[in-house]
Amino acid sequence: MTSVDTTVSAIDTMIGDVNTGTCCQCGRPLDGSPSDDFCTENCQAVWRAEHATVLPGHEVLDKVTAFVSRFNIFPSEHCAPMLALWYAHTHAADHFYVTPRLILSSVEPGSGKTRALEVAQFLVRAPEMTISATTAALFRMVNDGPITILFDEVDTIFNPKNGGNNEDLRGLLNAGYKRTATIARCVGDARAMKVQRFPVYAPAALAGIAGNMPDTITTRAITVHMQRRREDEEVEEFWEEEVEAEAAPLREQLAAWVGTVTDKISRGRPEMPHGVRDRSAEIWRPLIAIADAAGGDWPQTARDACAHFVQVANTDRSGGGLRIRLLSDLRDLFTTRGVTELPTVDILTALCELDEAPWGDMDGHGKPLDSRRLAKELKPYGITSKNVRMPNGSVPKGYAIDNGLTDAWSRYLPASATSATSATPQARGVADNDRVADTSATAATRQTPVADRSATARTSATPLTRHVALVADVAH
Repeated sequence: MTSVDTTVSAIDTMIGDVNTGTCCQCGRPLDGSPSDDFCTENCQAVWRAEHATVLPGHEVLDKVTAFVSRFNIFPSEHCAPMLALWYAHTHAADHFYVTPRLILSSVEPGSGKTRALEVAQFLVRAPEMTISATTAALFRMVNDGPITILFDEVDTIFNPKNGGNNEDLRGLLNAGYKRTATIARCVGDARAMKVQRFPVYAPAALAGIAGNMPDTITTRAITVHMQRRREDEEVEEFWEEEVEAEAAPLREQLAAWVGTVTDKISRGRPEMPHGVRDRSAEIWRPLIAIADAAGGDWPQTARDACAHFVQVANTDRSGGGLRIRLLSDLRDLFTTRGVTELPTVDILTALCELDEAPWGDMDGHGKPLDSRRLAKELKPYGITSKNVRMPNGSVPKGYAIDNGLTDAWSRYLPASATSATSATPQARGVADNDRVADTSATAATRQTPVADRSATARTSATPLTRHVALVADVAH
């Protein structure tokens, strides 16, 4: 027997005799299948997955990162590795409790958002690329899943100027973040109507112009703020048929490796970077679990990316909404002036004078922030106005840090942004708002040994210092 005959015999032994008319994966008749070996594409995919050579996870993720970087210029070195981990998690989403949303936003069109989704569709599991799918259609596609939703131009749907009712879509994307979530709907005609609970759990990547995405979605997402390429920045040409052909084996390698570690990553309890907790930790847990299973440099790479994106989310004032911006600007105002209370009129004047702040033009027609709107925005945090006694004896309405502000700062603003501890405030400070902090006291604070700084902050004779020290402790 020749070597060729031996090879053919070995192949026939492994995949079955092609002349038997049965599928070499499941054994069913081929029944007119165009393939000589498999009855369906699913059987072919299963067979290939079982017989594929599984590469180490760190090698696969390295290859995915390099592939993604060929077609986009990202705003940070952490973006491509994060995307590689997000793509990997779609192949194991059923093994996680949550699937983090991915948001690709930009301030202007032509920033690479669509291109990122076009590349993603060749790497994620069961991609469903859409622009204007109805909520009802998405309900049924997810129900028939698994799918990975790749939603482009989503800003046109959530833009309030369009006047559409998109609560159902928002509810689907919000609820679909958790594996156990369902949304109940009445189906059938009036005589045979019944309640059906639709599973809505599915990975979703959303691309659109920044500013129109509901906060309930952004808080469940990892957001990449895409930017236009400079003239000196080059990427490879995107020829879809060629990219699809190149990506196919890469997606198979990614799916094959993820399939070998699903049990490990589903039970994983990865250690989060310092300060990452609650919703942020929930979002990143699947990606870091995958990175830990991959080995190599990926455990550290993933945690660096996590710390970066969480910090961006915490400090991105527009991402947290107008109220978060207001809390932050109020904290800066009280800290800079070194006071514990201010009249409302002084607060409004100072806020409206801030450069690049929205307070001087709240409606796009020059209407500034007023006392009524200020009270309305602060009320949900439990912050209310009070009488502020001025040195001249007048008692106007105003706000004090011990009347809800301190608590709100500690709960909703990142601790890293707390800068008030470096200034020595005046006890009341209302009479002379322009005085600066005593620089000698600041210098003395900086010379305090690290181990004693918290004690120094607590024992300071000024009320604001004690309040800010408490804010920092609570936030940590």
